[in-house]
Amino acid sequence: MQLAKVIGRATTTVRHESMAGVKLLVCEFLGNQMQAVGDPVLVVDQLGAGLGDTVMLSSDGKGLGELLKSKTTPLRWWTLGIVDP
Repeated sequence: MQLAKVIGRATTTVRHESMAGVKLLVCEFLGNQMQAVGDPVLVVDQLGAGLGDTVMLSSDGKGLGELLKSKTTPLRWWTLGIVDP
């Protein structure tokens, strides 16, 4: 699990079948001092996180596969929770 900040949304014109109807966010990982670290990542969001929200992410492939009902999704990260301000 990793803390991250939502910095944008993503839309696609062509997408993998497992991504049909899925909201995609662009997030930056947060370090110990809540500063952005690393490159942004594409995240599946089923919780309704918005721009500027701090979220808890998981890279558990099995959990994401169950969420999307697909064993072959190209996505890796998904939201587990939205952190209260």
